[in-house]
Amino acid sequence: MGEIATSDKQITLFYSSNSTRAKQTLAYAKAEGLPILEVDILKTKLTGTQIAELADKLNIEIKDLVNQEHPSYTQKFEPHDFSENDWLTMIQHNPEIMKQPIALRGNRSILIETPTDIIKI
Repeated sequence: MGEIATSDKQITLFYSSNSTRAKQTLAYAKAEGLPILEVDILKTKLTGTQIAELADKLNIEIKDLVNQEHPSYTQKFEPHDFSENDWLTMIQHNPEIMKQPIALRGNRSILIETPTDIIKI
């Protein structure tokens, strides 16, 4: 059992408040009347355990949570094979490089590609 509590009654949305896609997703979810628990990853520092848990729930490796196209990533880091702990530390110190929004509901999880994906969960 991890640190992230999920519920079938609401959607937990991990997102960056700087992200246009996240803002559109939130607006769409609210318009649809979906119960959303918002977690802005720029304001709420995620623990290494929570980040690892998100990757696990999405069935991806921690490094795949990193958006290596993000300007913040390309300015600070060279393409490289980092250890899991290194990836976790990078995300913790640079939350804007984490792929998002991520929606969780009960035992289901999705990485949202387009705002309307939120209704799939």
